[in-house]
Amino acid sequence: MSEAATQKGFLGMIERTGNKLPDPVFLFFWLIAGLVVISIVASLVGWSAVHPTEIDEATGAPRIISAVSLLSAENIQRLWVDMPTTFTHFHPLGYVLVVMLGAGVAERAGLFGTAMRGAVRYAPKALLTPFVVLVGMMGNLAADAAYVVLIPLAGIVFHAAGRHPVAGIAASFAGVSGGFSANLLPGQLDALLFGITEAAVETVFGDFTANIAGNWYFIAAMTFVFLPVIWYVTDKMIEPRLGTWDPARAGHAPVGEQTDAPLTDGERKGLRWAGLAMLAVVALWLFFTYGPGTPLIDEDATPEARWSPFYRSLVAAFFLLFLLAGWAYGKGAGVIANHRDLVQMMSGAMEDLAYYLVLAFAAAHFVAMFSWSNLGLILAVNGADVLGSSGLPAWALLAAIIIVSGILNLFVGSASAKWALLSPVLVPMLMLLGITPEMATAAYRVGDSATNIITPLMVYFPLILIFCQRWQKDFGLGSLAATMLPYSIGLMVVGLALTIGWVVLDLPLGPGAQVFMDMPVAETPVS
Repeated sequence: MSEAATQKGFLGMIERTGNKLPDPVFLFFWLIAGLVVISIVASLVGWSAVHPTEIDEATGAPRIISAVSLLSAENIQRLWVDMPTTFTHFHPLGYVLVVMLGAGVAERAGLFGTAMRGAVRYAPKALLTPFVVLVGMMGNLAADAAYVVLIPLAGIVFHAAGRHPVAGIAASFAGVSGGFSANLLPGQLDALLFGITEAAVETVFGDFTANIAGNWYFIAAMTFVFLPVIWYVTDKMIEPRLGTWDPARAGHAPVGEQTDAPLTDGERKGLRWAGLAMLAVVALWLFFTYGPGTPLIDEDATPEARWSPFYRSLVAAFFLLFLLAGWAYGKGAGVIANHRDLVQMMSGAMEDLAYYLVLAFAAAHFVAMFSWSNLGLILAVNGADVLGSSGLPAWALLAAIIIVSGILNLFVGSASAKWALLSPVLVPMLMLLGITPEMATAAYRVGDSATNIITPLMVYFPLILIFCQRWQKDFGLGSLAATMLPYSIGLMVVGLALTIGWVVLDLPLGPGAQVFMDMPVAETPVS
């Protein structure tokens, strides 16, 4: 497809507009520059708000929060003196680094790729589509491996079953990317997003510990709701539209064809060992939770807080789970010879995070400076007042957040970058309306997932196009976008319905996580 052709129509407009945006790292730096200007103006005009929780000790009245210029002497000093602390205390940083130390071993040893190969290769033919989709959604625990291993493999498996290979690629892409937040288990994405949520809460309400299992029930429900939608769209809409695959239209040899080979004895042995290692970690955490002394349960705390140590330990649990399972697989499959190989794999995982570290540096300073200026709190309080007086129910507010997130996703592909931009205002604002940080995060995830598969700005979109073109050489950018659009619409509709139903029924989002909370109010000073 020619460059000119890709620039036509609505998708062409999105592509042209998105390509003009700077890299997310520099986007944050430009936002910081704009934030400095806004803080100066807000300070000069005396923009302020009544703090929702704090009392002025001198007057006994709720404390007034005023906008502070980021060029004040105090904030300039903070910027330069606290720069290392601002970066290293950015909550998502620690969460992601710890989890990826383990996940990097599992990925490099081949555990994720082999597990996905085995699952898809031996799927029952009658249930091939839902099996591919489910493995794709579960494959998000493996991060990038799902894109580069599972999606091309799905095309090969569909072809072997006598079906159109592009339909397999589309179904797998919809599962991996459209179902980006759907999963039966929390994983790396939960650690990343809830780290940002934690930072957003603390800009207004002080110390807060995120529960990375706070969306567990919700994302599991997303899995069961999204799966039949993708199944229906694939079998009833996309595959009939594609018709019968014609080998004469194929490009060069399909990428990843060798990945359809049967599992070797070593790979099977590695999977068995990995399974035993995972069971051992689960057993260890059960022992820590229910064994002598119950170190992961605070017996002296209130019923709501007694599980806090367990939730806070989940980052370490996922680190150990991925690390030991990857190590066991590597030993069984003959990939890891000694401890030096293990250390090298962990080092490689950190190398892969080089770009994320740069992005985190910029995002950390944006979030911190937003807090220093008091603009986040002022926007949250005033926004909550406007929304509260509007009379809109909670489900309508969250539906609006889903739609806005989905639209923004067309232009800014990174899930963490968008949430770092939105959360400093959205999370405190919704808390002031009685909606928990966990619910705000869940709503964002629905919108972020649904439009991943239709924006050319998603980093893997060109790669998926190449996968398709190896089976159908005239398959262009417009063809891929048109193929994925029904999935995107379907996922957005059912995601909105799921969220609205969840809020109306007031169902728990995860262990210890609810939809609603008591609205923060200023406490009466002690006489």
